[in-house]
Amino acid sequence: MNEEPYDPPYAIARTRDEVLLYLELTPCPDCGTVETSWEDGLAHVEGSLVISYAGECPGCGASREYLFGLPERETPGPFPNFGGPEASELLDAGQWLAVADRAAGSVGVDDRSEAARAVMSVARAAVEEVVKFIPPGADVVPDDAFWTGEGRATLDAEPGRFRLERLLVVRDSYRDTGAN
Repeated sequence: MNEEPYDPPYAIARTRDEVLLYLELTPCPDCGTVETSWEDGLAHVEGSLVISYAGECPGCGASREYLFGLPERETPGPFPNFGGPEASELLDAGQWLAVADRAAGSVGVDDRSEAARAVMSVARAAVEEVVKFIPPGADVVPDDAFWTGEGRATLDAEPGRFRLERLLVVRDSYRDTGAN
């Protein structure tokens, strides 16, 4: 029996958490507003089953819609659940590290509240997403893992932050500061 490779025509949305983060990082192209009330559902587009996120920009009224391929298999897990063992197709390695930086930077050093633990869990999970871009046997995130302006800027600002050893230290420090 010949099985065709799983190759959807749209970038894969591994989990709802990943999509919501992507949408949060993708402002309206017309006015730059980030806040949008999204409605999601399955749709058939050009013969492919996709998930659609659609909404109206509250800043300028523009209709916004994003289509994502469905993962080959579900990735269950508690929040934050950004995906399985494969690297993201929605956010690049630099964007993930920027997310980790913003999350960790928003928590006070001595804050051990439930909210702080949740935010540090996001920071830790975002660093884990960066690590997924490193090929087996390699010790640094490859250049092709950076495809956005924000991601390249994060890499260019401090390329050493994308070494595996350093990423693991940062990830573990987030666990030690209250992340699950």
